[in-house]
Amino acid sequence: MNIPNITFNHDKNNKAEFEIIELSSLYERTTLSHSPEAPHRVSFFMVIHIERGEGKHMVDFEKYPFSAGSMIFVQREQVHAFDFSSKPQGKVLLFTQTFLDHVHINMRLPNYTPTHLNHQHTPLLTLDLQNNQRSHTLINEMIAEIKLSNSDPLIIMYLFSALALLLHRLRPEMRHDKLSTEQSIKLARFFTLMQKHFQQIRDANWYANQINTTYKTLNQVCKLATGLTAKQMIDAFVVIEIKRRLIITNTASQQIAYDFGFEDASNFVKYFKKQTSLTPAQFQKHYIKTAL
Repeated sequence: MNIPNITFNHDKNNKAEFEIIELSSLYERTTLSHSPEAPHRVSFFMVIHIERGEGKHMVDFEKYPFSAGSMIFVQREQVHAFDFSSKPQGKVLLFTQTFLDHVHINMRLPNYTPTHLNHQHTPLLTLDLQNNQRSHTLINEMIAEIKLSNSDPLIIMYLFSALALLLHRLRPEMRHDKLSTEQSIKLARFFTLMQKHFQQIRDANWYANQINTTYKTLNQVCKLATGLTAKQMIDAFVVIEIKRRLIITNTASQQIAYDFGFEDASNFVKYFKKQTSLTPAQFQKHYIKTAL
């Protein structure tokens, strides 16, 4: 089974690059081409606000328990799966990098850096009563503005920016505001290159050369953005992709070793165990056991 790649529906949103949907619409729709409760990769960002219900939301094969007042953050290119067992209620904000770029041009906004590669960071935030109500109000104001016939994209951006800043303040461990514009560009170029070449190249020096910077400078940018070195970011990204193949496609270690440019299956197993403390087979068994 392959992991479905879900892209942003530009036509539906008049190229606004931003949408808010009811969480319930995902389990009430009968026309979806994939099951939201099965693992799928998204090419956009998501923020899920849980208003009622509870369950466990899977993000890159870790399950995070949610309840009323939870915020779940899904980065673009992550694999995730919903849990609709309790018929949760809430809102899902979907937005693209283009939308974020437009917001950055017009106002202050936190950087959406790939902090998900650091396993110490969590995509889950539990709001207290006051911040939950404020978030709820801002989301509803965005919905009201979107529905107007003379809707103003700038008002939506200001409301979104207010919500992002409010949530950003509640996640001090995720603050990476020290990146300059030049550093942000370097990080974005590095991450884009890594997405294209991670199967063949795991050498941080190569990536530094490709973006016309030094290994030391790239390391500094990565540490500021994620708390990881460039090499640690590469390894974290590679391991996440390997985990996805082991679980979703059930690919044999020999084939994965070949696909990822390892000399043989033995070297691949050593690499995976060094990063995760488990062999690929042990990881598969552990995930199947915890998923039951």
